[in-house]
Amino acid sequence: MIAQFDRPLAGIITSPREPWYAEAAFHDDLAKLVTSNAPTAQKITGLARFLHLSGQSTQTDQWEALVEIAAIDVAVARMLEPHVDALGILAEAGHESPDAHSTWGVYAADVPEFAVAANDEGGQTLLTGEKAWCSLAAELTHAIVIVEGIDGSRACAVDLTNSRVQAQTVSWPSLGLKEIPSGSVMFDHAPATTVGPPNWYLDRPSFAWGGIRVAACWFGGAVGMARNAAHRHLRRPTPSPMGELQLGQLDAEISAVRAVMAQAAAAADGDDEFSRAEAWTLALRVRNIVYRSVQRVQHLSRELAGPAALTGDAGFAKADADLTVYLSQHHGLRDEAALGGDLYKRSHGDEL
Repeated sequence: MIAQFDRPLAGIITSPREPWYAEAAFHDDLAKLVTSNAPTAQKITGLARFLHLSGQSTQTDQWEALVEIAAIDVAVARMLEPHVDALGILAEAGHESPDAHSTWGVYAADVPEFAVAANDEGGQTLLTGEKAWCSLAAELTHAIVIVEGIDGSRACAVDLTNSRVQAQTVSWPSLGLKEIPSGSVMFDHAPATTVGPPNWYLDRPSFAWGGIRVAACWFGGAVGMARNAAHRHLRRPTPSPMGELQLGQLDAEISAVRAVMAQAAAAADGDDEFSRAEAWTLALRVRNIVYRSVQRVQHLSRELAGPAALTGDAGFAKADADLTVYLSQHHGLRDEAALGGDLYKRSHGDEL
């Protein structure tokens, strides 16, 4: 049994003097948890306990932890991220902390042909309909589901083990994030608890910090690939000039993202209050920077490591596949256009 990590988190975001290719001080015990054969639910709760992640954790601690987890296994970070998100949502809305053994997802995807409605009947909120892209629904105990009510969008906490909730069986042929099947869930008058007032989930400034939390997972996956490639290069008795060039390019790219993430963490955890519009503009900026940099780090890591890593190193090949799928969930050019649109409106004094 691995004991709880009892030191303040200090990693790639908060310790800029530490080389990015060196694992964090808690890496060995963390790696044992991340790479264990424990069931998904046990892995999620074990990591949250080990790293002291709760609904009150700072954004810095959350992002720092997810970077290091993703550097070991991107899919495990993808498992933990929505659990941490849900704990924060519940805490922010004033709900008591859920059972320590519960595991949570957040299902917010808006797909036109799928819809879930919330109706209040006899003093109880009931959900009816089908929600798409519900990751790990058959393995988690609870989820926060974004649904439509007569008063607007609602965030609802749902017990996924209730007999009126049915995770649909799904074929999941993906090679990347293969541990994260994401099918739909049917709700048949399933009881739920409303979290926050109508439209609160999207309107709160902290929604933006969740967007950066996902980017921290992308960054961690890229750091893991870069570490692998750098270690290979540093063990070579006669490194090539081209390898030195690629290592230098990796260092510059990763250092830039570290600085951006550190600045965003200081803002998110600082005393200054952000409006929802201000926070989301910052999140768009950070996500776009991280997205483009991670793509380049992924590419450089493959080149520096060489074909032997992709064909003979299961961990490196898995990280490459996982990261490719995870990055595909970014809105890409649309988010870059949205950032430009926000800046244009602000320059003209328009409300965002």
